[in-house]
Amino acid sequence: MVGSVVFRSSGQNLTLPGTVIEMASRLGEPVLLGLAALAVRSRVKR
Repeated sequence: MVGSVVFRSSGQNLTLPGTVIEMASRLGEPVLLGLAALAVRSRVKR
């Protein structure tokens, strides 16, 4: 999400593949963060 905000200007139009990649990254980032949090949590519980 930070990368999307930092590297993309508001007036920039993306191609179709670029739009798909951006949407996938926006959906995937919270999932990866959640998995990382679960991994850390299980590591700490041991």
